[in-house]
Amino acid sequence: MKHFGGSDPNRALGGILRGVEKESLRVTPAGALAQTEHPRALGSALTHPHVTTDYSEALLEFITEPFNRVGSILQQLDRIHRYTYASIGDELLWPASMPCSLGDDAQIPVARYGSSNSGTMKTVYRLGLGHRYGRKMQTIAGVHYNFSLPDEFWRELQVQEGDQQSLQEYKTQRYFDLIRNFRRHFWLLIYLFGAAPAVSRSFVEGREHQLEPFGDDRETFYSPYATSLRMGDLGYQSAAQQSLLVCYNDLPSYLNTLCGAITRPHPDYQAVGVKDAQGHYQQLNTSLLQIENEFYSSVRPKRTTRFGETALQALRLRGVEYVEVRCVDLDPYHPLGIGSEQMHFMDAFLIHCLLSDSPITEQQEYRHIQENQKRIVYRGREPGLKLWNGGGERAMDEWARELLEEMSDCAALLDQSQGDGHFRAAVEHQKAKLGHPELTPSARILADMKQQGVSFSRLVMKLAEQHRKDFEDRPLTPESLGAHRHLAEVSLADQQALEQAEGVTFEEYLRRYYEQYRCCQESPQPC
Repeated sequence: MKHFGGSDPNRALGGILRGVEKESLRVTPAGALAQTEHPRALGSALTHPHVTTDYSEALLEFITEPFNRVGSILQQLDRIHRYTYASIGDELLWPASMPCSLGDDAQIPVARYGSSNSGTMKTVYRLGLGHRYGRKMQTIAGVHYNFSLPDEFWRELQVQEGDQQSLQEYKTQRYFDLIRNFRRHFWLLIYLFGAAPAVSRSFVEGREHQLEPFGDDRETFYSPYATSLRMGDLGYQSAAQQSLLVCYNDLPSYLNTLCGAITRPHPDYQAVGVKDAQGHYQQLNTSLLQIENEFYSSVRPKRTTRFGETALQALRLRGVEYVEVRCVDLDPYHPLGIGSEQMHFMDAFLIHCLLSDSPITEQQEYRHIQENQKRIVYRGREPGLKLWNGGGERAMDEWARELLEEMSDCAALLDQSQGDGHFRAAVEHQKAKLGHPELTPSARILADMKQQGVSFSRLVMKLAEQHRKDFEDRPLTPESLGAHRHLAEVSLADQQALEQAEGVTFEEYLRRYYEQYRCCQESPQPC
């Protein structure tokens, strides 16, 4: 592993920025999916900076600002939750990644974002996801963890390595190095923090699966050694996307493979058609991907987009700004879905991915990564489990111990930069889960279901009720409540202004939008 030895690594690492995007379903007091519209008190799902929706009107998404302290993220996320509970009546936030009991697809309301072109596009995209994968799959929730290193760090590391590129070119290259190692090792995160070993019967009805009933409970299906069914073929996977080998060796290759998937028609989706017989949009296009967000990756290179700009165009023009980690389940035992210890561990893990050697990925390794993901999802806690490592297989627990030992050095660097000892403690605490898999969240969920004699849905509902009480027992101050209400009102006004300012048809808006993908495949110069 490479070691960062610049003139002042402590100060440089202290400038790391993190942010969280956390999803949760709104459910009724009976534990059913809420059929109500996005609450007006929460503002516009299109323009609010902190509260939006993901696939469904009932699937809330909370977005924090980027902070350089984990505690600041959790404080803001906590305030958003407390305001939300003051705004949703008797509804609750479902604290698990796998959804509550569901009806058929027609009972899963697709998110609506108003009549603007950008809002219409977001809704049509979601309609397309429903046609392609079914709406039930889209009710799965998770936590996205955004992570970026400061320019001061990059400058010192670039000097140390003797690199002569521009700073942004260097950052982009090194973020892709980080991503390749992340993909090699993210199975460890799934083992340690996976919290989705079971699902409600309604989620798998009518679908092929390899799960079994949980005891005599025909309402719950599970796999005995599963960690995160969300990350398996019942979650963010599709047969069509299995053929898509996205290259993470450099930015041009990444852009070309994804742009190709967005611009080339796919037979299955051509059969659906862009519009129905009445002329209503059913999806944005007939390609393998409607937009880049449809590619379900465990991690993404990201760049903040400008209005109307595609994510890939932003990357092409301005390079990688941060990475988005997407393989994190909601922790149903934590009111916020994620806690400080897990976030400190994530930081050490990501620094390890950056500072370790990261060779170019070939097709065989790509397939091994896919196979490791499948094994850790369904068999992660199985004694003697082996994973692909290099040209052969290796015991998972042995490999995991090696990674955690290496991560301890990264955690020490982070502790020196912030002086609190939390990073090393977070890494040390995870080591116990290797010899004692019963300490993992996935095992804890199954043990609690068995001990309490309840179904998956009932266990999660009890946790939801506890979390609601926690938030309601700590109401916001009048000043904070007023600030949140003002933010919601401003977002509603912003949406209205956007709708009134539209100057082109939706068809022309889409044409201009998709023109950017052609640019990504051609000249590296701006269009």
